[in-house]
Amino acid sequence: MVQKYESPVRIYKYPFELVVAAYERRFPTCPQMPIVLDCEIIEDNVFDNGARRDTKRRCKIAVEAPYLIKKIIGVDVVFFIQQNFLDMKTRTLNIEATNESFATRVEIFEKCRYYAHPENPDWTCFDQTATLDIKNFFGIEHSMEKMGMKQYTQTTLKGKEIIEFFVNELKQEGITHVDRWVDDATVTSTTAGTATNTTPPEKPPLCRDNSILDADYIAKYLGQLTPLQESKLVQLRKRFEHGTSEHPEPDYQTLLRFLRARDFSIDKATGMLQESLQWRKEQRIDSILGEYKTPVVVEKYFPGGWHHHDKDGRPLYILRLGTMDVKGLLKSVGEDELLKLTLHICEEGLRLMKDATKLFGKPVWNWCLLVDLDGLSMRHLWRPGVKALLRIIETVEKNYPETMGRVLIVRAPRVFPVLWTIVSTFIDENTRSKFLFFGGPDCMHAEDGIEQYIDTDKIPSFLGGSCNTLIHEGGLVPKHLYKSESIEETNGAIQAHDHHGLYKAVDLKPGQLFELLIRNTDPKSVLTWDFEVLKNDTLFAVFHTEKEIEQSGNDDFSSVFDGPDFKEGTNYKKIEQSVKCRPKEGVQGSHEMASTGTYVLQWMCPPSCDGPAQLMYFHEILSSANYKGSMTSLQSGFSSNSLQSR
Repeated sequence: MVQKYESPVRIYKYPFELVVAAYERRFPTCPQMPIVLDCEIIEDNVFDNGARRDTKRRCKIAVEAPYLIKKIIGVDVVFFIQQNFLDMKTRTLNIEATNESFATRVEIFEKCRYYAHPENPDWTCFDQTATLDIKNFFGIEHSMEKMGMKQYTQTTLKGKEIIEFFVNELKQEGITHVDRWVDDATVTSTTAGTATNTTPPEKPPLCRDNSILDADYIAKYLGQLTPLQESKLVQLRKRFEHGTSEHPEPDYQTLLRFLRARDFSIDKATGMLQESLQWRKEQRIDSILGEYKTPVVVEKYFPGGWHHHDKDGRPLYILRLGTMDVKGLLKSVGEDELLKLTLHICEEGLRLMKDATKLFGKPVWNWCLLVDLDGLSMRHLWRPGVKALLRIIETVEKNYPETMGRVLIVRAPRVFPVLWTIVSTFIDENTRSKFLFFGGPDCMHAEDGIEQYIDTDKIPSFLGGSCNTLIHEGGLVPKHLYKSESIEETNGAIQAHDHHGLYKAVDLKPGQLFELLIRNTDPKSVLTWDFEVLKNDTLFAVFHTEKEIEQSGNDDFSSVFDGPDFKEGTNYKKIEQSVKCRPKEGVQGSHEMASTGTYVLQWMCPPSCDGPAQLMYFHEILSSANYKGSMTSLQSGFSSNSLQSR
């Protein structure tokens, strides 16, 4: 059975000539490889005016094997033949090694290669393959195969350390540069006795014609990468190096983003990028910055915009989602237009990242998003709005991977877990890890507040900072700007949607109660509510009972718990304490229904009111199967600016 070994590509951040000089110091012995007892040169020939050198060595290797095996084979050392083929003109060194001892019983063939980095001429690559075929070895073939490959793997892992050791040794001797080979016939002497110019050649810039990637470019525009990551970036570049004016090849930042999105799998990144490039062509994305015209409704009512940078130099985009009229925007411009707006923002982000890289002199390849949720209510979960949001998330995840460096969620109300539960399942896990949440009203000065991430003088005034911004509050889109009625898809059919139907209206006389009974058979499901008081004060509370209960429609001034069979604390309990809600206040909340039974949402107009109360309410249940994570009872949260189009 033939055993095979193939090493990953290694990269030395030294020029090829310096690496070759270090490699030569390995012979005849080196301290890092004590099993190599001696190496004798048996042939050494130089060709092409010194450009090529072929060297043949006979190497004496100590047998590293258990005593019993040594007794069986009868030797303590074996011999290998190694041949080196050095070409200074092409900057390559090919090495081949075969075993001389026991050649009729065992075939060992090793091939190594040092070569100049194809994208960075000041770096050197190394790869290695080997095969081991034990045909007949004293009846212990299988044991020898396992032992041989194990020891070979351990030995090859030392290779990089050896080169590094001898490079440092050269540096200690004052040798930090070795001239590239130059053909004497092409050298023009400037003065007598001056044969060559020893000044190192100037580093070429990055350009598409010669596909050269300068080391300074990597440091300035791509950031720190491991040698393996750099190697895979070069390999991916080669798959997309033939661009056209209509379909230009991706730049290195784009290639790197798609590689990161697929854990540096070249094949997966290739497939993802190919699909994205085709999508960009079909949707004319490369022209969107020049061709896109912002609709007047968006300019006036979309509460988002770019705002300076965060502390890491990332472009900062602020979205005041809590005051955005999702329903009004969708009705006035439509889902496709909101998607196009998002893509325009993403393309602006790519451009601003490049500008920030030049401005700060360091790689900036993602941006920061700050989402202000003050005013968020359950109305933002209007189904066509959620559908549009999920489509936007899916499109951005596919075509702009790894562009989101950090997401700051500020002034998150109690209802936010509901929105997050629905939306987060559609967000890439790596992106989800970049979300930071700030639930209190003082997100600026609180411990671990946003001052950690944004300079104090850049925090906008509506968050307590001193910086003015042109990002407005959004507000309601007037109905006369609506272009179409809202639509929803139900079982594949598109039907007209009555936007009044999501919320139901209730009028309560002083002292009157309204109770909504919710029977739960799904433990760990989540009950959510959102209501808005339109007129006069209203009291709100939530109860739970495991006792059978039926809602009475006869007496609107009595509770279902007023009967003789109910006693608070015994067979029913209040799980959300009563809160007093004033006109124009929105209340959002959620509760994990840990047990079965009946949950009761109760509203009451206080008897002392001088007139009837009016409210609009909505509730929804998230099944335990669709809700991830644990959640305790959440007290109701208020938002005084939650009025939406009705």
